[in-house]
Amino acid sequence: VNLEESGGGSVQAGASLRLSCSAPGRIFGSFAMGWFRQSAGKEREFVAAISWNSKRTLYSDSVKGRFTISRDNFQNAVYLQMDNLKPEDTAVYYCNAVLPGDYSSPAPDFGSWGQGTQVTVSS
Repeated sequence: VNLEESGGGSVQAGASLRLSCSAPGRIFGSFAMGWFRQSAGKEREFVAAISWNSKRTLYSDSVKGRFTISRDNFQNAVYLQMDNLKPEDTAVYYCNAVLPGDYSSPAPDFGSWGQGTQVTVSS
């Protein structure tokens, strides 16, 4: 299964973007899902995660209070609302399922990483 991310773009600091994630042919509903990002020359890092029923969320300290993860199991989609963007948020953003016992780690068997969506924030 290939995950598909969209919604990235080039914006000024302080702007907002909303990312979307889908997986054609794969039902998200029973999986906790997360967003990750990778900036040039760095390892991929955890950004945010949400439980299958949206009752639990987890955020990295760097985005807490600015980003909001949500999901629509009927639409089989996961979203990341990013507000008050900063230049350090510049990265390629990816989604994937996360481990039930560790929301900050991707689930290795859910599907292949997608192409990601580029977010570029200029000062």
